[in-house]
Amino acid sequence: MSSTSPDPALCAARLRSAVSQLARQLRGATPDGPSVAQLSVLGQLHRQGPSTPTALAALERVRLQSLTRLLATLEAEGWIDRSAHPSDGRQSLLSLTPEGRRRLQALMRAREAALAAAIAALGAEQQALLMQACGLIDGLAASLDGTPQS
Repeated sequence: MSSTSPDPALCAARLRSAVSQLARQLRGATPDGPSVAQLSVLGQLHRQGPSTPTALAALERVRLQSLTRLLATLEAEGWIDRSAHPSDGRQSLLSLTPEGRRRLQALMRAREAALAAAIAALGAEQQALLMQACGLIDGLAASLDGTPQS
């Protein structure tokens, strides 16, 4: 490693800290929204489409028992709907309700607007660097997930 290259462990700690701080600030932009855990599950259903509770637990890397109460709360609040699995009567299928999708999209728009306002205050050069950093972060996320990089 050359003297100009940052220590990977130091870089990892700094990146984790920066991403965590940004996530906290974005959550603060919409304080009346769902919890972090609820938002994570809603995001999975938004990205992946309908899913079984077991598959959701695997995606979230939690035990199904840990997810049960959270799913019941989201269902009671009208975010998600539970239906019979089309091919396995022992399972149910969870999906965003139309109202849940609308609320989630409004939440994402509010957070993106807050972030866009902060980015607009940066200079053009900093904005270009930020776009490059986004590509690097996407690559890091893919490598941590085991997804082949292109």
